[in-house]
Amino acid sequence: MVTTDDERIALFLDYENLAIGARESLGAGLFDFRPIADALAERGRVVVRRAYADWSYFNEDRRMLTRHQVELIEIPQRMGAVRKNAADIKMAVDAIELSFERDYITTFVLGTGDSDFTPLVHKLRELNKRVIGIGVEASTSALLPAACDEFLFYERLEGVEVPDKPRRTRRSSATTPSARAGKAAPAPAEAEAEAAEEPVTRSEVDLSALVAQTLAGLERNASGPVLASSLKRAILRKDPTFTESDHGFRNWGEVMRHLAERGVLQVNAGSAQGDPEVTLAAAGSDEDAAFALLADTVTRLSAKGTVHLSGLKTQLRRSQPDFSEKKFGYGGFLQFCKAARARGVIDMDFDDADEDYIVRPGAPATA
Repeated sequence: MVTTDDERIALFLDYENLAIGARESLGAGLFDFRPIADALAERGRVVVRRAYADWSYFNEDRRMLTRHQVELIEIPQRMGAVRKNAADIKMAVDAIELSFERDYITTFVLGTGDSDFTPLVHKLRELNKRVIGIGVEASTSALLPAACDEFLFYERLEGVEVPDKPRRTRRSSATTPSARAGKAAPAPAEAEAEAAEEPVTRSEVDLSALVAQTLAGLERNASGPVLASSLKRAILRKDPTFTESDHGFRNWGEVMRHLAERGVLQVNAGSAQGDPEVTLAAAGSDEDAAFALLADTVTRLSAKGTVHLSGLKTQLRRSQPDFSEKKFGYGGFLQFCKAARARGVIDMDFDDADEDYIVRPGAPATA
């Protein structure tokens, strides 16, 4: 059923950029529009669908897009390099024109990875339009996703068939992460084990940190309870490429339940059905263990000399490599240490001569 709350979406595809990018990156013979249509159907009503290209080069694609009711805008490719600029300009002009002529359109979706469209994104947002980008990861400029309200990588969309790529048995030592860090590259078997294990661990830690830090910021600035939907929108503003599926979840509700079970946050029924209120969980055993780690590290280092705040986090990570204050909702390590000082875990004062905080063990609690 159509309601007035539905997002009205206008879709503009820089088709050559998307199709060629997908074929070069994924090896697919035919760019599939269906996953894009399905992803947008979950976000609102698509009332405009336009694709820009010289369609003499995309005969099969043309038929496929026509079946999906996409309007094909012809951009003849007979002017050398100028033809690319002509397509970009036509698409940008049409989008701006539509933003003024159809004020009921709330969201513009730009299918491209070209950074030349970044000014268009800024202008549409300035006109109070939500902008979603869609691009192939390997051919998307780093500038574009950050400019959008949300960015969807094509190969991560549900329904896109990503072919298995052969593993590299050897990697140049000049480009491996371990080489850049000044360490010897692991043996092939060790490298494969690291590749299999590290994303799972980092993904979970990063998700907890991202949600907790964002929720803490919302709680500091909100005049009322924070809803799960508000938290999701805030996370997308921080990272437009965020998607639950990258962390192994099917939807946002699963993320909320998982983090509630882990003691990162608390979920309570809200005023709107299906949109619960969320709050940071009270300090639990994990946070207490983090404060204990800080206390032990400061005590140990103090026996050897003065302990400065700079470099202290590195010392903690030597004992606990995955340590992150952000998964407890702290905006930075200094804030975490100030919280520890407030609890008597450590003591610290700013030293003007050293231009740094000097950290000392906390005073023992008295009965």
